Amino acid sequence: MKKSLMLLMTLIFVASAMLAGCGKSNSNGGNAPANEGQTTTNNGGNEAKVNDEPFEITIRHTQVGESKKFRLALLEDVVKKTQDAVPGLTIKLDAVESEVNRKEKLRGEMAAGKPPEVFDVFGSPDAALYAKEGLMLDLTPILDELGLKDKFTTLAPFTVDGKIYGLPIGGSIEGYFYNKEYFEQKSLKTPTTLDELDKLAEAIKADGKIPFAQSSKDAWIPLMTTNNLWSYYAGPEITYGFKTGETKWTDENMVKAVAKHKEWVDKGYYKKGELGFEYADMRNQIITGEAVMMMDGSWANSVFRDPAQAGDMVGKIGFFNMPPVNAGDPVVVMQDANNGYGFSAAVAEDPRKLQAVKEFIKNMWTDEMQLRGLKEDGVLPAMKMDLEQMKTTSDDALMQDIFKAVSEIGTSFPAFDALVQAEVNTALSMGIQQIIGGEIEPAKMLENVQAAQDTANKAEQ
Repeated sequence: MKKSLMLLMTLIFVASAMLAGCGKSNSNGGNAPANEGQTTTNNGGNEAKVNDEPFEITIRHTQVGESKKFRLALLEDVVKKTQDAVPGLTIKLDAVESEVNRKEKLRGEMAAGKPPEVFDVFGSPDAALYAKEGLMLDLTPILDELGLKDKFTTLAPFTVDGKIYGLPIGGSIEGYFYNKEYFEQKSLKTPTTLDELDKLAEAIKADGKIPFAQSSKDAWIPLMTTNNLWSYYAGPEITYGFKTGETKWTDENMVKAVAKHKEWVDKGYYKKGELGFEYADMRNQIITGEAVMMMDGSWANSVFRDPAQAGDMVGKIGFFNMPPVNAGDPVVVMQDANNGYGFSAAVAEDPRKLQAVKEFIKNMWTDEMQLRGLKEDGVLPAMKMDLEQMKTTSDDALMQDIFKAVSEIGTSFPAFDALVQAEVNTALSMGIQQIIGGEIEPAKMLENVQAAQDTANKAEQ
């Protein structure tokens, strides 16, 4: 994350505030009748004719690259169903890489007040910021109309003042993918404590392998490890207090957590040069056998189940949760449903576009599509579903490991970037990359993050 992004964010949200003051479209988009998009005309014979004049909406998605091909196929099928159901509708798919969409393109469009009709978005904090500017469609009445409001495991990341401004596409947990074949050959067992994980890493490094695959060009990737570590050392509840000032980044247990991450870097548990590696590079470290374990989101399972991507490693990769500090302590895991789709408030001004959005929602968020996403792409459902039903949907061994990991969770928490301001995320991202690069010590790094937190909190008062 570059320092200049902090200035960019400031400019963007100042611009957003100015635009919001000029008057935004009505956000009560779902209050119109369900058939409002079926505009009719009288042909002189007292027969109603459906308005089938051509019109278009854009869906901004992030299903880019080989690893997301199954998700793209699912989206394309939903698009086809939606187009077939709405006369005259053409849906344009606009593919943008996830980080570029979230941190550059969508922010710029929101500042200009012109986002696409449908767009990939993170619920917290992004959707909340855009919703408060009047830029996102209130989905509450639409979900009531479609009978979907109570069907989700959680809508908290997309809820602002009791209104819903987006829908999660799936759920996820974070943990370690690992080379099961290697573990079997070396008679290694999955760890039950962090000390055992340390000893595993030492043994793997002594064998000439990289213990942990890692790519740190994008800071959110190594921060998965840091976030899980501090949720053990300081407790997952600490992250909720940063924004209110009730807790501090400089807490001694936070320092211990960052120091543990630094210790792993210093011991050579990651491949040298990780700051220059892209996201796909660390997966390749596992696939080629260069590395043995990898912290990532459960969504990455689709790569390791696809022969076109994982080759001979299909069927040889397992998954386990990061273990607790002490034996017998509850397993603490990042688990959320914070990524999904949002909708432009401007849709409410066009009955046909509003009907297209309703049809898209009706087709996308079904048990069938959730289970298909689970079976084909390994995405955990965002809608309520029995764990046993999930287990029978996919008999894949890696997915069974992930289901087991879900069943072991004692305490779950959302990722840190759902709980802190964007400028704090920027400071933390810069900090972890400085830690990895050996440029700063943990205590000083966290002092810098706390300074950013204090500034952000003061700005919101």
